[in-house]
Amino acid sequence: MTSQESPLFARRFRGYLPVIIDIETSGFNPTRHALLEIAAVILEMNEHGRLQMKETHARHVKPFPGAVLDPAALSFNKIDPYHPFRFAVDESEALIGLFEPIRAAVKRNGCTKAILVGHNPAFDIGFLNAAVIRCRIKKNPFHPFSTFDTATLAGLAYGQTVLSKALQAAGFEWNSSEAHSAIYDAEQTARLFCTIVNRWADLTTIERHEKTA
Repeated sequence: MTSQESPLFARRFRGYLPVIIDIETSGFNPTRHALLEIAAVILEMNEHGRLQMKETHARHVKPFPGAVLDPAALSFNKIDPYHPFRFAVDESEALIGLFEPIRAAVKRNGCTKAILVGHNPAFDIGFLNAAVIRCRIKKNPFHPFSTFDTATLAGLAYGQTVLSKALQAAGFEWNSSEAHSAIYDAEQTARLFCTIVNRWADLTTIERHEKTA
């Protein structure tokens, strides 16, 4: 298959499939603190080359044995790790279940690997990689260190680096009572990423038309 025959999505990001990830934890150290929630938003590209949200997958996760639970972190994200109605699963089950639809999307779009999109993604990829190592998962669909950072992109596009302010600058509402839920933050980050990428596509199209006019 030539590059011109491959799916449009595969050609847009050099063979990578952007997948938005948000992780909620019991602290800041990925080897000591627990991964408690993880959400992934898978995108699709329509026939006009515009990004849009396709599906969201999420898991509540049980703290791994020996994990440190920082009371300040739990107070901030309002997570009770042992609440029975969380219906949390073991870390390995959470990751395996989350990776399955991501791998399917990578294959469906003719991509070679997923690339993590996050708001200040060094935090998320650090916890994700640490969990993959703990669980001895051999096939991680994500690039091990490359990421797309919506804080940087929003700083360029809107002059805002805080997620809530960047979304408001992009024309979206922000509900503080829902913030710091992995699903809410991942979906809001996905909206921001799609808007910036699509806005850039619109600008480059206008520029090409001006040059040929």
